[in-house]
Amino acid sequence: MYLSNTKGIGGIIKSNAESFIVEEIIQNGNILEINKKYGALDLNLNDSSNQNDKFVIFILQKKNWNTIQALKAIARRFKRGIKSIGFAGTKDRISISTQLCSFYGISKEQIPMLKSLNIKDLSINGAWLGNKKIGLGDLQGNKFTVTIERNLLNKNDDNNTIESINNELNGVFPNYFGTQRFGTRANNVEIGIDILKGNLESATMKFLVDTNNEYNEEAINARKRLNNEKDFKSAIQYFPKYLKYERLILEHLSKISNDYAGALKKLPRNILLMFTHSVSSYIFNSELDYRIKHKMFEPLDGDLICYENEQGLPDINNILKYENNKQQNYNSKNFIIGNIIGYDKELNSVEEKIMKSLNIEKEDFKVKEMPELKNKGSYRTLFAPYLNFNYKTSNDKIIMQFSLLSGSYATVLLDEFMKNDSNKNNIIKYK
Repeated sequence: MYLSNTKGIGGIIKSNAESFIVEEIIQNGNILEINKKYGALDLNLNDSSNQNDKFVIFILQKKNWNTIQALKAIARRFKRGIKSIGFAGTKDRISISTQLCSFYGISKEQIPMLKSLNIKDLSINGAWLGNKKIGLGDLQGNKFTVTIERNLLNKNDDNNTIESINNELNGVFPNYFGTQRFGTRANNVEIGIDILKGNLESATMKFLVDTNNEYNEEAINARKRLNNEKDFKSAIQYFPKYLKYERLILEHLSKISNDYAGALKKLPRNILLMFTHSVSSYIFNSELDYRIKHKMFEPLDGDLICYENEQGLPDINNILKYENNKQQNYNSKNFIIGNIIGYDKELNSVEEKIMKSLNIEKEDFKVKEMPELKNKGSYRTLFAPYLNFNYKTSNDKIIMQFSLLSGSYATVLLDEFMKNDSNKNNIIKYK
């Protein structure tokens, strides 16, 4: 559901990597610019002189690479595993992007080798010794430069449209989790609910046989055949080789046919967490939809809020109860905080209603059948700021530039301006 009411400009994004540029904003506010080489001092960071330090900090620039795959390729060059590399956040595959990373266990003498890395479409824009790992969340946000390609036949008065939408948004947009959070087959929520409820056979079979949004004919036929025959051993023979995670599960079930917990545990933990976290994301998106539909844009008693920091971003580390702080004279803007549901969260009435419709409870997030996936929950702003917005229009392109807080989706903000029919529902509808 859109926050702005003006008809959008349409267009397409991500037609190529050059049309989607993502430059990481590190914690101290410095931007890692594309194609720019840095030393630690250029970014006001420490370049350790302690030869015993175990980390090398480096700036990765990538093009048309998934973050994890890129880091795996780098780690292999040094005969290390992916766990030796830390990073603050993932970046879009179809993009040119920069990000700060850390490498555990390589020496100062190996830094020149890292800097001169020769892997197609990967480059290292700086490297130095450091004394701590870069971990998830160790960034302030990202600066985006996005080219929207336009069909001249559908061209509207773009400048007026963009100005109108920008004025309606007034510097914030609905902080939906983007559709990529819910999987290419849009079944992550269903699988996640099955895992939370302990229905592991159902979760496993959905992962193996669902064909929604599956476009590879061989994969469609394989999934349908398994659904009909339920023969895991023979399925190994005909499931496409590229479905490597499905094949891991099939190999396990071909040996122990009823061990669905063991089969799911063959998947990397981050994928299993993706399923359960998608349920929390769905509840968050549903609450956001409800608020927009009912025009609940201001905090209410029972809401959590935070105020903006010096950069104009939500100070998410200082969360307050609105009813206890609404009389205080703050000069800064407040942001309404929503729950990313977990077992340790106090629910509001909207969240309780959504969870009841899904037939789940807070306790389910302890994941009794797979406790390694338990989730306490966390927080997220319902309406996120976008900063430093500007744009240029030409006959067939619009170039937009803006900065977002870590965790906010550029595609969701762009949806507010483009409003393509194919993207109008930021929320995945649970069946």
